[in-house]
Amino acid sequence: MFKKLFYKNVLAVLTFFISIIFVFASAVVFADDAAKLAEGQWSIEKANDWYAKQQWIVGCNFLPSTAINDVEMWQDETFDLETIDKELGLARAWGINSVRVFLNYVVWEAEAEKFKSNFKQFLDVAEKHGISVMPLLFDACNFSGNVAKVGKQPEPIENHFMNAWVSSPPLAMIRDESQWQKLKEYEQDMIRTFASDKRIIIWDLFNEPDNCDSQIKPELLENIFAWAREVRPSQPLTVGAWANFDSDFSKLMRNRSDIVSFHAYDDKAGVEKKIKWAHETGRPAVCTEWLNRPGKNVVAEILPLFKETKTGGYLWGLVNGKTQTHLQWGSTPQKPRNSGLWQHDLMHNNGTVYDPSELQIFRNLVNDFTTDKDGILFPNTEKQLKDGQ
Repeated sequence: MFKKLFYKNVLAVLTFFISIIFVFASAVVFADDAAKLAEGQWSIEKANDWYAKQQWIVGCNFLPSTAINDVEMWQDETFDLETIDKELGLARAWGINSVRVFLNYVVWEAEAEKFKSNFKQFLDVAEKHGISVMPLLFDACNFSGNVAKVGKQPEPIENHFMNAWVSSPPLAMIRDESQWQKLKEYEQDMIRTFASDKRIIIWDLFNEPDNCDSQIKPELLENIFAWAREVRPSQPLTVGAWANFDSDFSKLMRNRSDIVSFHAYDDKAGVEKKIKWAHETGRPAVCTEWLNRPGKNVVAEILPLFKETKTGGYLWGLVNGKTQTHLQWGSTPQKPRNSGLWQHDLMHNNGTVYDPSELQIFRNLVNDFTTDKDGILFPNTEKQLKDGQ
């Protein structure tokens, strides 16, 4: 009886220590994987040196209010530089110093030179306003269910969130390996053309690559990083985790990025966890999407957190327009979703501010915003702030 009990206890102790060793070994393997550099990837030291030279990145995802998707934004027949100039001026008045913009493969396929010319004009206007640019090349989000194509785009549908948003490229090309060479040509042409352009702060290679049932293979994501690095751009590369941060796919995005990026529409505690996750590699981090007022992801909580943790951030979005992103995700005419709070966006398309208290927080934290010749940003909002409304 004593011997059985003795051996049972010894076995339990051995099992415990073996499990500890296994966990430790797994952590070491994961840490090694995160530390291993892909060919051409920036070292952790280079990434941190680069980030230390940047101002605190206060950004937004930008689409002019007159565009319903990124095809309408960039194709030559609807490229609206006047509105872009006006609204980037409004962005700078908030203290926003960087914008993330979605590009689309189908515009490049149809009119590559015009597309690149329009993007260059965009960079010129952004530079005029003191704003850097994070271009985004690929996007799996296809909320409309349509196949992206140039030409006349759909009109907004009342109570329909992003009713015309299309992926870049069409999802069928993501799934078909025989089409990947075309994606390589697009990616490398865009990056090669602007590889030394100092107005581009970071290349975001793929937005939410496994969203909308894209069926993306990890091999494609690996290729997209490798194709970009073949061009040897001067700017860092990233792909942001957005869901299931513990998955191998999310860790692949993080471990291949020069600068770690992520999406965070959670409350403050949730965002704090994601910031910690992003920094586990020792690399600097940037949140490329945030602001979800109904989900308690609000300016008053999140912007100070980013400043405190030296995390860059790009909220969604600036001026409410055709995409109707003030509505909640999944809102349709049949099932409208509107909590009474705008989900995204800082301003109405008539130039008035949605919530004057948010503007005041930006002013208090950023301390670097433009005003007009009279020192007034937004006349109606100025009066509200003065009156304490």
